[in-house]
Amino acid sequence: MGENATRNDFQGDSGQDVMVTAYRHDTHKLNGKTHQDAPDTFHGVPVNQTVPHGADGDASALSRPNGKPEQTVDNHETHYRLSLLTGDSHYDPEEFSRPRLSEAISDLLTGTDPEAMHRSWLTSDVASGFNESIYYPYTSLKYHTLLVTALLDNYRTGHEFGDLLLVVDDADEIVPHRTVYAGDRFALRIDESADGRPWARLGSRPWRSWASAWKRLTAHPLNVNHDKHNMVLDANLRRIWSWSTALQYIEDLETRGENA
Repeated sequence: MGENATRNDFQGDSGQDVMVTAYRHDTHKLNGKTHQDAPDTFHGVPVNQTVPHGADGDASALSRPNGKPEQTVDNHETHYRLSLLTGDSHYDPEEFSRPRLSEAISDLLTGTDPEAMHRSWLTSDVASGFNESIYYPYTSLKYHTLLVTALLDNYRTGHEFGDLLLVVDDADEIVPHRTVYAGDRFALRIDESADGRPWARLGSRPWRSWASAWKRLTAHPLNVNHDKHNMVLDANLRRIWSWSTALQYIEDLETRGENA
């Protein structure tokens, strides 16, 4: 805990753990509502609350530009994510049927154990079907949320953005709240210490810097020698600047088995 940590670093004004608040902060997007029109509760739990320490704003800056947003894709005005691989909506009427969607959203949001909520978000197929902004439909609400919680967990223990690293871990190494991607071959986390793992600094301020961080890793998790799949993945990760888009792209290629 940082020397200046306070009650509100760990427990918000509603009395719930601030990490729980972070996992629930964009519930309105999962339900197709604007923040202004969204209810304050979902199945009896508080949702859509402000995340402390500016973690939401910093995570947003990692994936989309500041300022007044503009429509970037014509005729797409929903929170269903567009696939960077195909250009098509990720929406699947069977996968996103209302009963299954309601059940999956409830599983993501109504828990009270923040570490269990972290695992649920990491493994959720449904959360990856939504974007973090209708103006930037290739972004991912799933990875925006995981970036918010990773930043918040670091901030609430006294670390500043300039202290933070992108760290490559083994696939089975999940650090509560700080792991932002978990696949079959490797995991990625945001932390102040690499513990001997490959790493790259995030930078002095939050901005769309994914490609820069990926290029600067001290060692890469992908063997690109004579492996076309890895070569394509690595080449594209060196061109994607939005963090949530890049993390979602890795998931799509690595765990969902989508093909370009």
